[in-house]
Amino acid sequence: MTSKNPKRRIIPKELRFILSIGLVFFIFEYFVVPQLTTASKSLRVLIHINPLLAGLAIFLEISSIWAYAELTKVVLTPHSPRRRDILRVNLSSLALGHILPGGTATAGALNYRLYSNLGVPASTNGFGLAVQGSGSAVVLNVIFWVALVVSIPLRGFNPAYGFAALAGVFLLLIFFGIVILLTRGQKYAETVLRRTIGRIPRLDPDRITALLESIAERINMLLRTRKILTASLIWAAANWLLDAASLWTFLWAFGYPISPIDLFVAYGLANILAVLPFTPGGLGVVEGVLIPTIVGFGVPHAPAILAVLLYRLINFWVPIPLGGISYLTLRWSGKTQASE
Repeated sequence: MTSKNPKRRIIPKELRFILSIGLVFFIFEYFVVPQLTTASKSLRVLIHINPLLAGLAIFLEISSIWAYAELTKVVLTPHSPRRRDILRVNLSSLALGHILPGGTATAGALNYRLYSNLGVPASTNGFGLAVQGSGSAVVLNVIFWVALVVSIPLRGFNPAYGFAALAGVFLLLIFFGIVILLTRGQKYAETVLRRTIGRIPRLDPDRITALLESIAERINMLLRTRKILTASLIWAAANWLLDAASLWTFLWAFGYPISPIDLFVAYGLANILAVLPFTPGGLGVVEGVLIPTIVGFGVPHAPAILAVLLYRLINFWVPIPLGGISYLTLRWSGKTQASE
């Protein structure tokens, strides 16, 4: 008799799960939802799309993903893996985050595991990924608030704006609170942490506090090293701005470029609300916010629907199979084996 070795499967179990769930969501959004909302009637507008501008929109989205990889490389300094490996890891975690409700935490855990397997030390890994996520959220909120301050006198106030702004404030308070606690109140944090961890079995307080000290040192290093801090902010801003530019270019491809201020209000509103862990990757939330907001800014319903769906096809759906392929290449090269 021969025994089956699960590691010999061509497609791993977790990857099959990712692809199957992703296919279900794809069919639902692009075949069921258009029928329910009569968006299928808007498909005739596709014949009016400018193919060159559509190609530019796709290029801008690819550039956005590249900018995020550059952000990762900066925050993992001086232990950054090769750009090729960073892109593969980021795409793998992006795909996972796009198929699991509240998948941000799971995607973060996958990121941490894969970068650990690539030789990134624990303190650098944990700190870098935290800064990457939190710093990126800070930049998004700044973009949204600036656009909001300019837009409200021109367009008036919408209750959804206030809700998104409050959500952004809450996220920023958590981020800066953690930074202050780790840099200014490190001794107090260590005392509380030791008391808490001491009550939890199988956890070593010395090891956890040592990791805390390493992370605090890296935060202080980041704050002192203006070059790294500036590069992080630039690449985080580039990631969001290029992604928003992709959406704007899709609208332009249908002949309806809107004001950049209006774009950033709609874009910031959708992406801040998408942080709420109701659906994977903000599926349905982003579309449900972007389409009516863009229509409210004067774009006809049909091109608004198609521009947003095309943008989400490139922004949300395409990274799922690309992430699956990226994970496979990491697996076959032995870079996911250390923890399996």
